[in-house]
Parts: sequence; structure tokens; C-alpha cells
Amino acid sequence: MRDLARPVEALIRDVAARIVMPRFRQLDPTQIEEKAPDELVTIADRESEDAFTDGLTRLLPGSHVVGEEACAADPRLLDTIGDGTVWIVDPIDGTANFAAGESPFGIMVALADNGVTQAAWLFDPVGNRLCYATLGGGAFIDGERVLSRGSGADRPVAGLSTRYLPPELRTDSEARAEGRLRCVAIPRCAAEQYPRVLLGQNDVALFWRTFAWDHAPGALILTEAGGRVARFDGTPYAPTQTTTGMLAAATPELWDRTAAILFR
Repeated sequence: MRDLARPVEALIRDVAARIVMPRFRQLDPTQIEEKAPDELVTIADRESEDAFTDGLTRLLPGSHVVGEEACAADPRLLDTIGDGTVWIVDPIDGTANFAAGESPFGIMVALADNGVTQAAWLFDPVGNRLCYATLGGGAFIDGERVLSRGSGADRPVAGLSTRYLPPELRTDSEARAEGRLRCVAIPRCAAEQYPRVLLGQNDVALFWRTFAWDHAPGALILTEAGGRVARFDGTPYAPTQTTTGMLAAATPELWDRTAAILFR
């Protein structure tokens, strides 16, 4: 597969500059909709995904796009993630933040081949930070190779996204974490939560909902930096999975330590 890193980065930056940032803090209320309970979509989400669908398939003829907004309209598209060459796109991750005129939010793109993630990009348009990785090629932030080592804190620093956990599991997890993890506020944006683990601001992140567009990019980048992303039972993450519950950690050791606290 030819090198697509720079063309994809250029496309991401172009979409951010032309479509996303001009509407940041400039949205009219009529340009924000609730597509599902507690799930917002804006005109910028839809226009960005259209631009990515056109631009990415031009870069790689024969590929197709599985995007968050297209899947909201036709959930059957999720079944095609494992079929051939697929771009997985979240045009604006953290839409609730974006719609409120707040950051963080980000753009997430992954390239998968027959269900295996080959390359990934996370872009923060406000901070102008680009995270990038290829399978077997390492992880980079703004062109510099990065390794994930964790915070070094005595207690693992944990961003636990417990909002969507089943009530009994949420109560149990919070009780187990008490005094053993240092729980911190989450950004409500996977495009920010993965870099926080990568950069040692957090040691671990827990998620319940694991849609491919939210996790395929960050999972590859963190894994290529030396971290671990797996289901609660230790099963490795894959974008074709439709199950819930996942733990991401800066190192395999931190994953094991946190999983022992929360699940065992």
C-alpha cells in the first residue's frame, strides 16, 4: 500500500481549516441536531464527513468509508468494516464539546485492511497536534517518535468513562477504584483521551461504548507507542468487534494492574 501519510494529513488539515474551525463557536442553533438521545450532530460533522468520503476514496481508489454520520443514517455500514480496504472516520469527535463552543474535540481517521487497522491519525485542530501511527511502524506526535511510559504516579491515574456502564458495573467499578486509582475528569472526547494516556497525563482510560470510529485510530497509536488496548477480559481490541467495554493503558503492566483492581 503506497505511502498515504502526508496526503491524508494534508486532507485532515484542509477539512479542519475549511469546514471545522470556521464553525467553531459560530454555530447557529438550527445547525445543531439531536440524532439520538444525548447524541448531537452539527452541520460541520456532516460536511466534514462528506469531504473525507470524497477525499479519502480519491486517495485510495477501491476503498470505502465507514463514517460515524453515515452509520447513524444506515447502521448496516458497520458490517462492512472488515470488507477490504476501509477508511474509518469520525469527522468531529467530541461533538458535544464542539457544539457548546468548548474544546477538546478532534478529527479521527483510521485505515483498515480486512479488519486490521494499518494506519491512524488523530488531529486536534485547536492545539494543532497530530498523532499518527502505522502498524509495525511506531507512533508519532507532530513528526516525533513517541513511547508511552505512564505518569509514574504511585496510584494509576485513571480517566474512567463510567456514564454508559450498566448501573451495577458502574457502582462496582467506582467502589473498587476508591483509594487504589487516582480518578480524574474525562474530556468527553476519545481524540483527547488517547493522547492523554500516550503522553503520561493519564495512565489508563476506561470506555464502555467502543464504536470503531472512536477507537480504531487511538488504539493503534497507543499500541504502537507501547501501550495496551483490550477488552475487560484481556481480549485484544479490533475495529470489527461490536462488543462493549474496553481498557486502554500506557503500558501492559499498567493495564494488568488496573484490570486486577477493577475486574478481578
